[in-house]
Amino acid sequence: MGVNTTDPYDVALPTPLPPAAEEAAEYALRSLSLPAKIRLLSGAKMFSLWADASVGLEEIVMSDGPTGVRGEEVVGGRESCLLPNATLIAQTWSTQVLEEVGALLAEEAMDQETHIVLGPTINLHRSPLGGRLFECFSEDPYITGVLAAAYVRSLQARGIAASPKHFLANESETQRTTVDCVVDERALRELYLLPFEIVDQDAHPWTVMASYNSINGVTATEHDELINQILKREWDFDGLVMSDWFATKSAAESANAGLDLVMPGPDTVWNTSLEKAVRSGAVSEETIDDHARRLLRLADRVGALGGRKWQTSIARPDSDARREQLRRIAAQGMAVLKNVNATLPLSKGVGSVALIGRHATDTVAQGGGSARVRPPHVVSIADGISSALWPDGVRLVDGVETRTRMLAASPAYVRDPETGTPGMRVRALDEHGEVIESRHLDVAELEVAEDGWLAGAARIELSADLSLNEPARMRLGVIGPGEWTVTAPGHRENFTITPHDGPGGGLHRPKSHSSVVTVENRARLTATTAPHFEMRIIGLVVTAAPRPAAAAIRDAVEAAACADTAIVVVGNTQEQETEGQDKKTLALPGEQDALVAAVAAVARRTVVVINAATPILMPWIDDVEAVLFAGLPGQEAGDAVAAALIGEIEPSGRLVTTFPAHDGEGPAWDIIPTDGRLVYTEGTKVGYRGWYNSGREPLFWFGHGLGYTTWEYASAEVTEQEGPTVTEVAVKLSNTGSRAGRETVQIYRIPAEGEEPVRLIGWAQVSLDPGTDGTVRVKCDARTQRSWDVADQRWRPLTGGSIAVARGLGDLRITLPLENGQES
Repeated sequence: MGVNTTDPYDVALPTPLPPAAEEAAEYALRSLSLPAKIRLLSGAKMFSLWADASVGLEEIVMSDGPTGVRGEEVVGGRESCLLPNATLIAQTWSTQVLEEVGALLAEEAMDQETHIVLGPTINLHRSPLGGRLFECFSEDPYITGVLAAAYVRSLQARGIAASPKHFLANESETQRTTVDCVVDERALRELYLLPFEIVDQDAHPWTVMASYNSINGVTATEHDELINQILKREWDFDGLVMSDWFATKSAAESANAGLDLVMPGPDTVWNTSLEKAVRSGAVSEETIDDHARRLLRLADRVGALGGRKWQTSIARPDSDARREQLRRIAAQGMAVLKNVNATLPLSKGVGSVALIGRHATDTVAQGGGSARVRPPHVVSIADGISSALWPDGVRLVDGVETRTRMLAASPAYVRDPETGTPGMRVRALDEHGEVIESRHLDVAELEVAEDGWLAGAARIELSADLSLNEPARMRLGVIGPGEWTVTAPGHRENFTITPHDGPGGGLHRPKSHSSVVTVENRARLTATTAPHFEMRIIGLVVTAAPRPAAAAIRDAVEAAACADTAIVVVGNTQEQETEGQDKKTLALPGEQDALVAAVAAVARRTVVVINAATPILMPWIDDVEAVLFAGLPGQEAGDAVAAALIGEIEPSGRLVTTFPAHDGEGPAWDIIPTDGRLVYTEGTKVGYRGWYNSGREPLFWFGHGLGYTTWEYASAEVTEQEGPTVTEVAVKLSNTGSRAGRETVQIYRIPAEGEEPVRLIGWAQVSLDPGTDGTVRVKCDARTQRSWDVADQRWRPLTGGSIAVARGLGDLRITLPLENGQES
C-alpha cells in the first residue's frame, strides 16, 4: 500500500465556475422598479423564488439537503440518495469524502433541476442533548469548518449553491423559534462564528441561512452586528443571507440588519410592508438595491439569469455505483470504540451468530425533520449481516420496543383497495361525502398544505387493505394532527391529535395514535379527518403489536447462550434524533440497556452495534467485547455495517464529539431556557475543551477510534512556525498490527496554565501496510491558535504551552513543549 498521506488543505477540485458576472446582475437591477425588486426578495412558494422574464430571471428552486436532495415535497416525492448522517460522514475526518459528498449532492440537485441545496448544517454539538446534532458535524469548530468548506467548494464547483446554516448559535431545539441564546463575545468569535468564518474564507458560499433564535437579545434575522458588520463587512461575504423558514418577524429591522431574502413565500412580512418602509424612509432604496443585487448575483452563479442547461445521465439513487459509494462512505465513518482481544473484525462464515435487537430489522437510516428524504430502499442491518456474513447461520431475535411514536406503515403491510398495489388510497370528500378527487400513493403518508390538491376538501379519507400471512395482533392508527375517525373490522375509534408547537410542528415529527387490534388475514383500514391544520403530514399506522420486554429479553438470552457470537443492535429513533425537539437523557430508549446486559451475561462474546448518531450511555460497556458506533448509515445501512464488521472496509472513523459516561456530565448540559434565555455559561469550554483538565474522564474522548490495527508513534517535531503560531508538525509512525490500516494523526495545542482551553489545530491521515512506517506532515491552522481580545477588539495569537500528537485526546502519544515567546 505504501505511504498515502492526506491533509485538509491539499484539496483537488474541478475547475470552479468563473466569478459572477456583475455586469449581468447590475443590468438586471437597473431594469427593475422598486416593487419588482421587493417582490424578488421573498419566496414565491415554499421552496422556490420568483422568476422575472423582463430581466431574463428564471425560477430558482431550493431543496433541503444535508443528507440528500429531497426535492420540494416533504414526503412521497421522488426517490433520492439517502446519505449517512452528517456526524457519521464527519467521523471520516476526510475532506476528500466531503468533496465526494458535495459532488454527489450536486448531481442529485442537477437531476432534479434544483439550484440551491440548503446545507451543510454547521452548528456545534454544544450539549449532547441537542436533538438536531445528527445533522451537524462536530463539537469542534475547526473540523466543522474545514469539512464544511470541502462540501461547499465541491457543490458550488458544479454550479449548485450551498447554504451553510444556521447563523448563529442554534445548538438546541427547545423553544428554538423564541429562545435568546446568551453567549459571551469570546465564545461567539472562537467557537460559534469560527465554522462560518472558515467556510466563508475557504469556500465562499453563495448563500447563508439565518436562524430562528435570538443572540444576546437580538433575533438572528435582525442582527446587524452579526450579518452586516461581521459577515458582510469584516469577512467581505458577497453572497445572499436568507431567513430560516418563517423566521422573519419584521420588515424594516431585518432589511436594515442585512437579511436579503425572506422564506418561504408567497405571503411574507416583506411583501406586505417593505415598500411602505422604503417610502417612509425607514429603509433606504440603496439597501433594497444591495439585497436585490445579491439575489441577482446568486441567480447568475446558479445559471438562472439567461438559462441553464441541466446535466443529464445522472446515476440513479439505486444504481450499483451509488450503492457502492454510499456503503463505502458509511462504513469508513464508523468508529470502533472497544475491541477486546481483536474480537473484530469477525471471520466471515465462522461460528454461529445470534443477531439480536429491534434495530436489526427496524434500522434507523436517518433522523427526523427537514433533512428527511425518500430513499429507494433501506438495507436493514439484519439483511446486510445475513447476506454478507452467514447466509444460513444467523439466528435473528427481535428485541425490546424502541418507539413510542409510530411511523407510517411499510408498503409491505398495506395495499391500495382499488389497484391492489403497495401503498394507500387518498380521497378528497366534499361536505356530503362525495368524492372530489381520488389518488393512489405508493407510500402510506402524504403532506397536506393550504395550496395542495386536498385544500378544498371537507374531509380527507385514507384507506388501505392489510395483507397478513396469518391472523395477528397489530397496532392500527394514524400519524398527523387532526380530528380522526379510524375504522377496521371490529374496531372504530374517534380521537384528536394536536400538532407540536412552532414551525413544522405537524410536519417534521408528527404525533401518532394507535390501538392494538386483532386482524384477520385480510382487512381494510380507513381513516378520515378534516383538513384544517396547515402544513402537516398524515398517514396510516400498521405495525406489529408490542411485546413485553421480559419476553423479548428471555428469547434473546436463549439465543445468545447457544451462539458463538451475539451481535446486539441498539440505538435511538427519530424521537431522539430529530429537528424541533431535544433529548431529556442519553440513555437508550426502552429496555435496550437491560437487553444488552442480559445477553452479555450469557454470551461467549458480545458485539454491540450502535445505530445512533450522537452520544449514548453504555452502562454495560465493561461486560461486552466489542462496540461499533455505526451512526445513522443511510440507505445502504445494513451492507455498510456488515462490511465494517468483517473488515471488508476498515471502520476507521474517529469520534467528533465527546461521550459522557453519565447524564448531567460535561461542561455544557442544560438546553432548557429560563425565562426565555439560554445562557452559555461554559464560555469557550465546550466539548473536549471543557473536559480536558477538568479532573473528570468521559466515557470516550473526542478523536477516539481504534480501527483494526495498531500504531506506534516514533517521533515528532515542529517543522514550520510563524512567530508563536505552529504551522506544521512532522510525525513519524508505523503500523505495528497485522492488517493494513488508515490512521488519523491529530495535533492539539495545549496552552500554558490559565483560562485558555486545549484545541485541535490540525490533522492528517496516512494509510500503511502492516510492518511499514511513514512520515506525515500535518498542516496546522493559525485560526485555531488565537484568542479574541474583547477589550481591544482584535485577535491575539497564543503563546507558549505545548503541542500534543495524538490518536485522540484520550491517547496522547508525543508532547512537544513550545517556548513562551511574544506575539508577532
